Amino acid sequence: MSAVLTAEAIQVGPDLGAWLAAGGGQGLERALAEPSGIIPMLEAAGLRGLGGAGFPTHRKWAAVAAQPPFPEGGGKWIICNGNEDEPGTFKDRFLLSRTPHQVIEGALIGAVAVKANIIALYVNPRETASVEALREAAAAWQGHPLLARVGEAVGVPVEIRVSPSSGLYVGGEETAAVASVMGGFPFPSLKPPFPAERGVNGAPTLLNNVETFAHVTHVLGRGARWYRALGLGDAVGTKLYSLSGDVLRPGLHELPMGTSLRELVFEHGGGMLGGKAFKAVFTGGPSNTLLTARDLDVALDFESLRASGSRLGTGAMIVVGEGTSILRKTAEYVAFFAANSCGQCSSCKIGTHQVSRILERIEAGAGRPADLGALENLTRLLPGSGRCGLVDGAATVLASSLATFPEEYRRALRI
Repeated sequence: MSAVLTAEAIQVGPDLGAWLAAGGGQGLERALAEPSGIIPMLEAAGLRGLGGAGFPTHRKWAAVAAQPPFPEGGGKWIICNGNEDEPGTFKDRFLLSRTPHQVIEGALIGAVAVKANIIALYVNPRETASVEALREAAAAWQGHPLLARVGEAVGVPVEIRVSPSSGLYVGGEETAAVASVMGGFPFPSLKPPFPAERGVNGAPTLLNNVETFAHVTHVLGRGARWYRALGLGDAVGTKLYSLSGDVLRPGLHELPMGTSLRELVFEHGGGMLGGKAFKAVFTGGPSNTLLTARDLDVALDFESLRASGSRLGTGAMIVVGEGTSILRKTAEYVAFFAANSCGQCSSCKIGTHQVSRILERIEAGAGRPADLGALENLTRLLPGSGRCGLVDGAATVLASSLATFPEEYRRALRI
């Protein structure tokens, strides 16, 4: 199957004319011709959020569309979330720097569907190529007849803004993104209310990941039936898998949703680095559970991974070969979470640092037998104690490593 998002024909960068000449704009034209059909088409296609949660896209869009505009907030907002700061995930930066117009087109389709008049392209400022491409691409839309027609469909002119994020990992959480776009520190907030009800400046706000908006463009352009047929088994569409770690060919691979882990690693990834045996993979980034060699034939889609006790997450797959310490990798990832806690919730601020200190001590050979019980207790106490999923991610990867590779902990603790 040929790639959809990463096809060479649409790697046209910020040149709007080249994007339209390559077939871009068809999805937006269809949306403008029948605005009421946008959300039903997303539902028929089975599109889900591709930033980690996998929430049905049509339900989120319908919730925002049902909200009346909030005058004090300047209408409705769309945030295209490209903060992307988690280890092992690098799909959004590719889309934003290489194919920004398919992302912007998806956001414009969203504007038509929910009657939003401000689009914030929320991007990690460290990804300078993405920021530059987005600024050039957004400028190219200004004064273009298609943008004017979107404004007519919405009822007011539509503005496209490039909004650099704080660059902090926590800034990718949806309420933190709202706070950041408003000019504040990206503190996550309690929900409800959800951004669909009260987001930027109190206005209804639609948030989706960069990859999700890119898929919207093609769903509207080619239809729900076409999109569903791209997946394998019961899965629909394609997925960008960020493959890294102990593989010969790490990189970004767009494949049918439902491709097996074995195919991704051994065919598209070229197999294991240095001829090592496959040991494990951190699926969906480091905040999910580990899969091992017995799981190599699992389909990489939302439902199959959930049935295996893991999650698809962002589609990041960090492969670990024999000879690489899971304890060491877990310590690295928990240290990342600890360093990126915003400090708002004491359980997260203190808990993640406590886990990190214990893991570093064990890994350095200075651990005590009681450390194992302390870690096990923390995996039970920490989940659900914060305003966002950061502390849950740290607890999940810790619990998974303890359950899947207990011998590494016992060996390090000499028990």
